[in-house]
Amino acid sequence: MEVVVVPTPEDAATLVADAYAALLRRTPAAVLGLATGSTPLPVYRELARRHRDEGLSFARARGFLLDEYVGLPTGHPERYREFIRTELEQYVDFAPGAIVGPGDIDVAPLDAGPAYEQLIREAGGIDLQILGIGTDGHLAFNMPMSSLASRTRLKTLTPRTRHDNARFFDGDLDQVPTHCLTQGLATILDSRHAVMLGFGRGKAQAVREAVEGPLSSRWPASVLQLHPHATVVVDEDAASQLAFTDYYRTTYAGKPVGQGL
Repeated sequence: MEVVVVPTPEDAATLVADAYAALLRRTPAAVLGLATGSTPLPVYRELARRHRDEGLSFARARGFLLDEYVGLPTGHPERYREFIRTELEQYVDFAPGAIVGPGDIDVAPLDAGPAYEQLIREAGGIDLQILGIGTDGHLAFNMPMSSLASRTRLKTLTPRTRHDNARFFDGDLDQVPTHCLTQGLATILDSRHAVMLGFGRGKAQAVREAVEGPLSSRWPASVLQLHPHATVVVDEDAASQLAFTDYYRTTYAGKPVGQGL
């Protein structure tokens, strides 16, 4: 696991956008794993800028979302598919239908997980998966005690998760869905390159446990210790509890020129 400590989320966005750009130049039909929430927003804004100002093209690429609520109608502003449409897709040149989420498949929710896994396999697997980490170490909706071998599946949202997410539903807990579909931890491990972002002091413990703690379902993001190409990009606050920060800085500074993330 490579750990890169940067001053600000904007610095992280530049590095991760560089990785996207290099991938798309090398493999224009790349398969991208797309996360939602506030953490990847600086990256998406930088990608949109590069498309507008530098001609970075997504025209042949495909995208797969990490997760989705169950029960929200198409076009609902809190659907994660709608988030990606408004924060990234409308600003770049993905082809129509190139992005799909686990809630877009016309099957029963219990059958959506295996069907989504099949779609990812048919696309050739995910080349670059962007991830955010929760304060409790969750990835996507893989909350603490999720199986490290889990695949895309239907999950029941915990009361804490629903309470935390009520702020996106005008504070009305009754509007928050009770179930979701999420890629599993093993699904995430199948990606060829996983990039996890963490910003702010509130993420410091989760980053420490994920990077330097034991492999444990208590901290689901620790599963990335098993990934053959995992990159963790954090700001100074999120890195504040790491014990080996000097080592991470030294090894990153000594990387061969042009190697990228």
